[in-house]
Amino acid sequence: MTARRGPLRALVAVEHSIITAIWHMLTDRVPYQELDGTYFTQRDPERATRRAITALNQRGYTFTLNPLESVA
Repeated sequence: MTARRGPLRALVAVEHSIITAIWHMLTDRVPYQELDGTYFTQRDPERATRRAITALNQRGYTFTLNPLESVA
């Protein structure tokens, strides 16, 4: 976001996110809980797959995806 909007807007966006998180913690009376590294992958696996495919395509790779058969 910094490259498109500038460093000040990026700072304000981060501050807004922090204030929103604090507001939810105080209103719901819950402690802060750090998200794990796979949070966004588990939340939307298709998006994570598309992002990985796009990153590989931009680096010049072509490939075929074959889904794994479920292991019983």
